[in-house]
Amino acid sequence: MGHRLSRITTRTGDDGTTGLGDGSRTRKDSLRIAAIGDVDELNSTIGLLQAEPLPDPVRAALTDIQHDLFDLGGELCIPGFENLPEGRAARLDELIEHYNADLPRLQEFILPGGSRAAAIAHVARTVCRRAERSIVALGRAEEIRPACRQYVNRLSDLLFVLARVVNRHAGATDVMWEKGRTR
Repeated sequence: MGHRLSRITTRTGDDGTTGLGDGSRTRKDSLRIAAIGDVDELNSTIGLLQAEPLPDPVRAALTDIQHDLFDLGGELCIPGFENLPEGRAARLDELIEHYNADLPRLQEFILPGGSRAAAIAHVARTVCRRAERSIVALGRAEEIRPACRQYVNRLSDLLFVLARVVNRHAGATDVMWEKGRTR
C-alpha cells in the first residue's frame, strides 16, 4: 500500500479547497466534505466510547464499525467509488436484534445518560444522525449508494441499543423521561 500520509501539512488547502481521493479538488464547505467530516467525527466519537469499560463483544462490534466507517469515508471521498461492502447494514440489524433481546421493554422515552459510557454512546448516536443527514443532503446533489444511507441509519439505532447495554454493564439504569415533570 505504500505510505499514504507521508506529508501531513501540504498547504494546498489554504485556498479553502481540499483534495478528494480521485485527485480532484472541492471546496471545504461542500456537501461531500461535510458528509466526510461528519462520518470522521462519528468514528472519533466511537473511538472515545472505546476508551470506556465495555463488554468485550460490544468492543469488538465497535471496532468492526470503526472499520466500516473508514470504508464509508473512503467511498464518500472518491465520487463513484464503492468501498462499503454490501450487507453491512444487515449485520447491524443482527446486532440490534441480539442486544435488544435482553433489554427490558421501554414504556417511556429515555434521556441520554446513566453511565459515562452510555452518555458517550448517546453522543455517538446524535453524531450518527447528523452524518446521516449530511449523506442524505449529498445524495440529493450527487449519486450516493443507498447502502451508505442505510448503514448510518441502522448504526444510530444500534448506538441507542448499545447505550442501554453499556448502562446495564456499568450497573446503571436508563434515565427515564418524566412526562409533565415539574421542578
